[in-house]
Amino acid sequence: MNQAKALAQWFSEKGLKFDIIFSSTLQRADATAQAIYDQQADPKPPFLKNPTLREQNFGKGEGHPYTKSRGHADSMTIEECYAQNIFPHPGNRTDRFPEGESRNDLAKRATQAIEDIILPLLPDAAEKDVHVALVSHGLFIREMVDAILKLDTTRHGIGSDYRGLRNTGWMRVTLKDAGLPTLSVSLTDINRHDHLSSVARQQGGIGSMAYDSKQKDIRSFFGGGKAQN
Repeated sequence: MNQAKALAQWFSEKGLKFDIIFSSTLQRADATAQAIYDQQADPKPPFLKNPTLREQNFGKGEGHPYTKSRGHADSMTIEECYAQNIFPHPGNRTDRFPEGESRNDLAKRATQAIEDIILPLLPDAAEKDVHVALVSHGLFIREMVDAILKLDTTRHGIGSDYRGLRNTGWMRVTLKDAGLPTLSVSLTDINRHDHLSSVARQQGGIGSMAYDSKQKDIRSFFGGGKAQN
């Protein structure tokens, strides 16, 4: 996890002190958040794990690759495809794999996370700047940023230039009270990955880690794998 450590060290060297850190309960985000926490100056901020920040749930499709087309399965119903572990790419925001979430479901969860995690911090932010770290996953982050930007009713349209985050890439969103219920929201940093310039990628492993034959399936790391307590 050299990438996570590089990110944590970069924040520390820049003197960025978080007031609170929230993390998904999945392994990748949890490990990154732990690295950030470890590099924070004393007194350490609260570090809370929240399942609402987890990546999109792909249900029975978890761990299986998308197929852009059904190929030989074109004559099969979608249910028959699923029964044979064939998972065509969702065609819209309402499609979901069995027991999984659609993109619209994910957006609702992202909105719920904002209501449960971010909005309760605003009264304290009225007195002083509050720096919050939210460590999550690519698809969820996209939906959450969209939902945060929509809090600013003066904005016209939501841009998509923040999609396609690098691994451990980070974004910065500022919220200012413009006289509740109106908030001023700015997306000031997008896909920042300055910290990766010092991380050399090695062949055969995850990120900068050397190959390990005992390494868990990467799909459990990025997908549904839970953090180890």
